[in-house]
Amino acid sequence: MKGLTLERITQVCGGTYTGRKEDLGREITMITTDSRKAEAGGLFAAIRGERVDGHDFIPAVFAQGTLVVLGERELSDAAGNYIRVPSMVEALGAIAECYLEQLQIPVVGITGSVGKTSTKEMIAAVLARKYRVLKTDGNFNNALGLPLTIFRLREEHEIAVLEMGINHFGEMHALAKIAKPDICVITNIGDCHLEFLGDRDGVLRAKSEIFDFLRPDGHVILNGDDDKLARISEVKGIRPVFFGLGGTSEAAAGRGTGGESKAAGADAAVKERGIAGSNGLAGGNAPGGRNEICADHIERRGLDGISCRIHTEEGAFTARIPIPGLHMVMNALAGTAVGLQCGLTLEQIREGIESLQPLDGRFHIIRTKDYTIIDDCYNANPMSMKGSLGVLQDALGRKVAILGDMGELGPDEARLHREVGEYAGGLAVDSCICVGTLCRHLADGIAAVNPEMQLHYFENLEELSGKLPELVRGGDTILVKASHFMHFERVVDALT
Repeated sequence: MKGLTLERITQVCGGTYTGRKEDLGREITMITTDSRKAEAGGLFAAIRGERVDGHDFIPAVFAQGTLVVLGERELSDAAGNYIRVPSMVEALGAIAECYLEQLQIPVVGITGSVGKTSTKEMIAAVLARKYRVLKTDGNFNNALGLPLTIFRLREEHEIAVLEMGINHFGEMHALAKIAKPDICVITNIGDCHLEFLGDRDGVLRAKSEIFDFLRPDGHVILNGDDDKLARISEVKGIRPVFFGLGGTSEAAAGRGTGGESKAAGADAAVKERGIAGSNGLAGGNAPGGRNEICADHIERRGLDGISCRIHTEEGAFTARIPIPGLHMVMNALAGTAVGLQCGLTLEQIREGIESLQPLDGRFHIIRTKDYTIIDDCYNANPMSMKGSLGVLQDALGRKVAILGDMGELGPDEARLHREVGEYAGGLAVDSCICVGTLCRHLADGIAAVNPEMQLHYFENLEELSGKLPELVRGGDTILVKASHFMHFERVVDALT
């Protein structure tokens, strides 16, 4: 790994080295936190987990030929080279920051309340038409996951697409310091992590910390249909590029969810990060509230995807997106914006959009001999829950939603669950199965709006498991969605 000698690693993470002095000039070959993957010439990072302490595996990894171990414990009898650090997470972040600077490749940083992963996948698919891309895998988007993603980079990679997720103030600042993005993409500002961030203005402040280490010649790409993001007119002298479903954003025209009464709060949020807002007025994005990258002629193709015509200042093109949902059009617009900034042609961008593949747990459509299952159980919040329900109603045949609790919504969690239920009650969905203590409120919302809908409620998955075969029928299209802690992958497993 370029530039990562034992001496340099010790310096950047403020560690104390014990071991063979003649090894200080050697570069490591890899970094892992999994003792089973430790190899000769590599670095093993001994992480203390909830159930397993990596320090317990230090003798084993030395026996496997590991060049050096990074840990927090005092070791008096280490069988090999050892670097002791005060904090493993901070040390790995410092090493990742150093390594990325050595590689000198462009970084696309992606954050937002909803759709980070699907937007990351879209952007990576587009950029892969021209570059060798490394992207974040799975949920490796936090203070530990981001460094581990960066450690997978090699000199042959030409660009990194990094997802950045947070739920507390200050966390994005730390991630941005590591990544120092050349392009910042924010998908939206929604009702997520309100338990820690308070309200949507708090979410905006926390997410916009991504700009703290934006390169001076960098680019900012924002959702112009989001009422909070649409008010950002400048970031460190850089004018954002906006994308949205129309040439003129409804939010920018004062018709978004925030309205004019929210403008002052939003401006205070962005100004706190040194970002120019819109002087208290809605419409602070592109001149006239115009989205530079926009879409029309949107055609839903059921669960087979969605097509649209995408307009840019370079011209227009039609693309067929293989994953359904209006949110996928927004992802395609974000991918188009990044692709243009990175020098791709419109044809390369179209090919990238159409090459997109779904991920397990992220609106992954599974067709069995009995059912069509929409596996969207990796995570959930009010915005994404409504979006997935909206796609479900486009399916053919009988439509069933199996919904679970949404986490980290703060003191308004009951109201937000009920609002999702009221939304679901107004859709062309035949049956809804609600699971979890908070989903009682979601079920109440459905019942209030649509007492004719087939509605079932269970306190937990154990109660549901015995009844599930009775509640679904052959030929059903079934949406499975909840926050990750609900373990709804068990529902998908049962159905498949």
